[in-house]
Amino acid sequence: MYEGNVHSTNKEWQISDLMTCVIARLLKDRETVFHGVSSHLPMVAMQLAKQLHAPNLVHLNIPGGVNPTSLRETTYSSAGPDLLRSAESSFSLAEVFDLSMRGKLDVAFLGGIQFDVKGNVNASTIGPYKKPKVRLPGGAGSAVLIPTAKKAIIWRTKHDRRTFVEDVDFVTTRGNLWKIVTPLCVFGYRDGRLMLDAIHPNTTVEEVQENTGFKLQYDHIEYTKAPTREEMGVLRRVDPKNVRSLEF
Repeated sequence: MYEGNVHSTNKEWQISDLMTCVIARLLKDRETVFHGVSSHLPMVAMQLAKQLHAPNLVHLNIPGGVNPTSLRETTYSSAGPDLLRSAESSFSLAEVFDLSMRGKLDVAFLGGIQFDVKGNVNASTIGPYKKPKVRLPGGAGSAVLIPTAKKAIIWRTKHDRRTFVEDVDFVTTRGNLWKIVTPLCVFGYRDGRLMLDAIHPNTTVEEVQENTGFKLQYDHIEYTKAPTREEMGVLRRVDPKNVRSLEF
């Protein structure tokens, strides 16, 4: 089993740095992007993208802040009031849902516990629904945002066979995934199934397969690029408390 460890054999960056940079590179200028609670990696990635290549990206978050000026006072939940206090304006969660359902939300960052080869997401139960081993938080915004956002990006700091399975225990929401970013790789969703888009420089295809509960499919193997010196410099500036590593 591979659990995302923030530490890497590379002294210049950690796995949390790599995942943050990979996520930031997926974002484009002038996109409207939303993150919810416990979303440290995408929150920092949005700020990284704004500093490097997407200055006009619109950052929406669950407290209701629009384009917070700083993450320096961010709380552990990534949903603290500082994201609203330091914002240019406010935009409530209800308005985010409405925006997405009108087809105006470009990217939504969402989570889950189980994912299967067909792109189904489980955030509800592990085991039978009526007698589960574990009762999870449930769909919350995922059930609305994954089907309606233009691009749904999921990140997960653990990659193992219990997380990536042939069939999820419960379908909280399905389809319309764009990317899943893990400590080992990036999955894309095409032709009704998860496809391996790229693997990270700290791993191999064999390691990804060993930690995935379904047979990998891919067109060709690509490697994500390691964080550059510029990216690392900006990361340390926008996230001096290293909150991007709290999820590991």
